[in-house]
Amino acid sequence: MAGRRGVSAEEVRAAVVAVAPWLRGEADRPGRAEVAAAVRLSLRTLEQIAPGSSVEVRVPPFAAVQCVEGPRHTRGTPPNVVELDARTWLLLATGLLSWDAAMDGGAVSASGTRADVSAWLPLVRIDGS
Repeated sequence: MAGRRGVSAEEVRAAVVAVAPWLRGEADRPGRAEVAAAVRLSLRTLEQIAPGSSVEVRVPPFAAVQCVEGPRHTRGTPPNVVELDARTWLLLATGLLSWDAAMDGGAVSASGTRADVSAWLPLVRIDGS
């Protein structure tokens, strides 16, 4: 999105580390604000490293971004859509879950020829944090 401030690696890492125990199954789900921050910052990171408008990645109810170079989408439902829940997105973003495993398990809805965003994942590693 034009005019949006960039996200620093430290900023996204701090937000994701804050929810890491939940992602690892070691704690209950954190508060909505913590989950929202981790989702939004990690999605904005994807938007920064894979600029474009051909794929829309949706993590309701927290955020959606357009990314990946290719034909620009402007109206109606985009032809390339990835939709998933917050925990699945964060597991993918941290490398705790592979794209193939998420797809095979039905945790990700991906439609369109460009909807595979696995080339940009993981966004931040939390191993050993």
